Amino acid sequence: MAEAAGVNIQTLRYYERRGLLAEPDRSPGGHRLHDEDAVTALRVIKAAQRLGFSLEEVAELLETGRHRHGRPVPGLQQRAQAKLAEVDAKIADLTTIRAALAAALDAGCDDLTLCAASPCCPIPFTGLAEEMRHAGPCN
Repeated sequence: MAEAAGVNIQTLRYYERRGLLAEPDRSPGGHRLHDEDAVTALRVIKAAQRLGFSLEEVAELLETGRHRHGRPVPGLQQRAQAKLAEVDAKIADLTTIRAALAAALDAGCDDLTLCAASPCCPIPFTGLAEEMRHAGPCN
């Protein structure tokens, strides 16, 4: 199963311990017997991680899907919108950082300490620190 989903066996066991994957049935010889649904679930977990969801968020999404029973429950749409907002914020932060680095390269900055003390320094040391402080510790 690990090979079919493109993960190593330790990852598979870890997901089982975390409850992301159900404990498989065992053969009389003690070998784990996974069905095709388990392979699909494993692929879903890995795809969600590549989209930026943490394992805890993936577990919540899987749990939500298991307990829908025809009732509308906040699921992928709501969480994907929130994740998209996080990604957009990160892109904005990275765009700011990129612009500052490009300006430092263009200005020929070679020593951060000397550059920070210069009034013509293109790196907004104070501005970046202020932006990061207002953005919060999770960025």
